[in-house]
Amino acid sequence: MTTKYGFGKTVPMDFERAIDTVTEALKTEGFGVLTDIDVQATLKKKLGEDMPPYRILGACNPPLAHQALTAEPSIGLLLPCNVVVRQEDNGTVHVEFMDPQAVLELVDNPAVHALALEVRERLDRVLAAL
Repeated sequence: MTTKYGFGKTVPMDFERAIDTVTEALKTEGFGVLTDIDVQATLKKKLGEDMPPYRILGACNPPLAHQALTAEPSIGLLLPCNVVVRQEDNGTVHVEFMDPQAVLELVDNPAVHALALEVRERLDRVLAAL
């Protein structure tokens, strides 16, 4: 599953295990999860709407984020790297990653492009570990 702005795959596990597995795989690549947005719970609370489980994890690799912020101070508008874990009504679980190369192409700075490539390579390894 690939879009202009992301990539991912369907995983053979339940939703909670997918959250745990992707979090551990991110750690292996030097990423921590700074934010965890439970979209399902938020939409239920704010709108009374039901939907399948859907979480947005804000992943950050501090050394790479520091390099990006040093090269381009406003880059924080495009950080952290979002990872979506979502479940369909039929129980199928997907893990999707924001493509840092697609997003950071908005920045006209060669140093940022090199960092985006490194982040993409790390996220590809996370995806492969799922």
